[in-house]
Amino acid sequence: MKEILDGIYTWSWFSGEKQIAFNGFYVRSTGESVVVDPPPYEQSDLRQMEEIGAPEAILLTNVHHARRSGDMARHFGIPIKIHLADASSVDVPIAATFQNGDHLGGGLVAMHVPDSKSPGETAFHHPSAGVLIVGDALIGKPAGEVSLLPPQKFPDPKRARDGVKRLLDISFDALLVGDGESILHGGKKAVQDFLRDAEGS
Repeated sequence: MKEILDGIYTWSWFSGEKQIAFNGFYVRSTGESVVVDPPPYEQSDLRQMEEIGAPEAILLTNVHHARRSGDMARHFGIPIKIHLADASSVDVPIAATFQNGDHLGGGLVAMHVPDSKSPGETAFHHPSAGVLIVGDALIGKPAGEVSLLPPQKFPDPKRARDGVKRLLDISFDALLVGDGESILHGGKKAVQDFLRDAEGS
């Protein structure tokens, strides 16, 4: 686990099947710590979290990003939280749900992304740090840019792209992605460029 921004750490696991890195994030702010979308991890990652400040909750961006959250939740004895619309479909025990605009600890605020791969797709905004964490709403591929998952992953690809537009209503510079390469500077511009190019094609 490495610190990529002040108080924000990440670790990754490469999926040979998907040919992309799955990323997890540990966020500590205002004395609170949370974990987002944890992929497979090492015991050293858990020890590092304990040294910095054990997480108080695991936040999932969507039903498909449960990953190793069940194991981590048992290790720390902490709740797993997901958007209400995805709660009935996830295969790990959910202790609490959230909705758009809810404050979730670690300085993060839930931002629902409509018409995405799953009905509860949520990005987590860290307003004071200028950071946005996304799950399947966007992926970081190719490096330095963002894109959508393949069209067949969405009920309606155009509406999914339109749903991403609401991310432009908030202020952020760093875009941290659950899949692919995060963009630590210029993340909002990368989203703007993607949407402009997609609409022009």
